[in-house]
Amino acid sequence: MGEIDPAFILSIEHRPKLTYNDPGEIPVIDFSALDRGAVDLLVANIGKACEEWGFFLVINHGVPLNLVRRLEAAMKEFFDQSIDEKRKVKRDESNAMGYHDSEHTKNVRDWKEVLDIAVEDPMVVPASPDPQDQELTKYYNQWPEYPPDFRQIWKEYAGEVEKLAYKFLELISLSLGLAGDRLNEFFEGQTSFIRLNHYPPCPSPELALGVGRHKDAGALTVLFQDGVGGLEVKVKNGEWVGVQPIPNAFVINVGDMFQVWSNDKYESVEHRVVLNSEKERFSIPFFFLPAHHVNVKPLEELTDELKTPPKFKDYNWGKFMATRNRSDFKKLAVENIQIHHFKVS
Repeated sequence: MGEIDPAFILSIEHRPKLTYNDPGEIPVIDFSALDRGAVDLLVANIGKACEEWGFFLVINHGVPLNLVRRLEAAMKEFFDQSIDEKRKVKRDESNAMGYHDSEHTKNVRDWKEVLDIAVEDPMVVPASPDPQDQELTKYYNQWPEYPPDFRQIWKEYAGEVEKLAYKFLELISLSLGLAGDRLNEFFEGQTSFIRLNHYPPCPSPELALGVGRHKDAGALTVLFQDGVGGLEVKVKNGEWVGVQPIPNAFVINVGDMFQVWSNDKYESVEHRVVLNSEKERFSIPFFFLPAHHVNVKPLEELTDELKTPPKFKDYNWGKFMATRNRSDFKKLAVENIQIHHFKVS
């Protein structure tokens, strides 16, 4: 990724300013409150963060930091290899797990390379986005040969972060007045995956983005980022603000599914990644996604036909995902599928 190709260049109105606005008080949640028995306070703080920001940071989360460091080192070793070596595990339209270096967001190529690995291997998904097509297919993980301990490190990390994701699923459910395990059944046969992101230095960071503006389609995202910074969130006044890295903290954001499940109480917030002309950046998001057969709709407990009618029509997650994935390999002539396409008019 040397000179900047026109495929990376954003339209003028979407180019970053490269100056951080004051982010104000993006909430920081101290997970050690669980150990102190302060569950009600923790639930209240998480609910407030979800409603007002859609994003928050979490400290004292319990994921071993030496494990995070080992995965960071392993992913750097992987991405430092030649392009030919990395493409030995390249993903394609028939298997979305693996290495990829030409992803598009909003039909503009992202300045990044990624390695996607599913939590459940194989991952069972619809064979096509056609609603009438009931055929299923399987995505299989492709494991790099180098570094040799990559697979073991990744599996240890995945187990820890999956536990953290389930804990947040419970706490966010409680914050909505639901039973803590209300949503757990949706994740039996989950389509969750972990993405290893590498953002190389960009010679023209004012023209491109590491990831273009977008909202996460799933339930929630658990992100570990290095100290370089670059994640920006669009706040309610329309400004982009930086999520400054806190050492050893995770960043949590609610995705589109929680916006639908909560009937718009919690909003899935637009975010993006700005680039650096001198430093490379690494991040590790865990995308917590349900089974392909799950139909997503406002939860009955949170709707009332007279007072709070459902604001979204039902949609099938697997077909939504299959439709969304089409844009990973080519530009589309129309906007990719979004939850606002299911809004009740």
